[in-house]
Amino acid sequence: MKGNKTVAVGLSGGIDSSVAAYLLKEEGFSVVGVFMRFWSETGENKCCSTKGEERARRVAEKLGIPFYVINLEEEFKKKIVDSFLFDLKKGETPNPCALCNREIKFKALIERLATYKADYAATGHYVKLLSPNLSSGRTAYMPAPAEDKQKDQSYFLWNLKKEWLNKLLFPLGGYKKEEVREIARRLKLPTVDVKESQEICFIPDNMVSFLKRNIGEFSGKIIDMSGEKLGEHKGLFYYTIGQRKGLNLSGGPYYVVEKRKKDNILVVTRKKEDLLRKELAFGNENFFKELSFPFNAKVKIRYGGKEEKALVKKEKVIFSSSQEAVTPGQAVVFYKGEELIGGGVITGGN
Repeated sequence: MKGNKTVAVGLSGGIDSSVAAYLLKEEGFSVVGVFMRFWSETGENKCCSTKGEERARRVAEKLGIPFYVINLEEEFKKKIVDSFLFDLKKGETPNPCALCNREIKFKALIERLATYKADYAATGHYVKLLSPNLSSGRTAYMPAPAEDKQKDQSYFLWNLKKEWLNKLLFPLGGYKKEEVREIARRLKLPTVDVKESQEICFIPDNMVSFLKRNIGEFSGKIIDMSGEKLGEHKGLFYYTIGQRKGLNLSGGPYYVVEKRKKDNILVVTRKKEDLLRKELAFGNENFFKELSFPFNAKVKIRYGGKEEKALVKKEKVIFSSSQEAVTPGQAVVFYKGEELIGGGVITGGN
């Protein structure tokens, strides 16, 4: 059966997507490699540099699979970079990776399946995809955390369209990162020694320099929670809730506790407990199954954070225990049992 099916794999020039393509071929699928070019100021996006494209091409040659390149620079600039800057100006701390997965990466693959005569799309994300199972009450494909909890990327996939799920494959969901590295070493893939970057792919140097060039500086007051002025900030978009470094205030450490957009004021505190919130509000929700509110779930409010027990109401989450640094613009993601059931964008906390 698999020998009659074709998979279009997003090849980034990194180790994970390379091994994903290999595993699918080993399973008996016909595999097509697809490299995507994204925008950056320098023309060298960290996710898809010229060197990355060359590595991806060499991987395709080594695996004996067709290789295609899609130029998505203009679309990426408009939908990801411009949206990122717009949300920062609003006082939020956006998550461009999650938006890119929905609006660029997965969308590009799904929309081009017919072009590549492919039945499925696949990536090197560490996430599982659970098949329908009527005995367990699962009637549709559902995402789930990967076997490797340190590398699990389900947090970034909460906003995929649910109608895409039956067209997706995630070969690395059951693998540990070291197992993936070992496969790459054994095969002597060109990507075996590529270092991973945790930084935003379209920022060539650092966030501060990027924002200076693309937004500028809009100074305002830094005050403590009693209203006393402590200093000046260069623009609220340079800061995020819970931030400690880069405030340049004496007598600290201080933590960012609030950004008052209307008055252009940054509020800080020396007490970490001031960052605790029992509730959060969310919007732009996306769920992979029909749900009745309220429901109990495990919730994550940042990548790498722990799942926390909470009651989820419509556009509101009430935690069992208070959470630190609830950050507007970031994703809140919901898990129930072994399934990722959806998520939303945090709009506030109290």
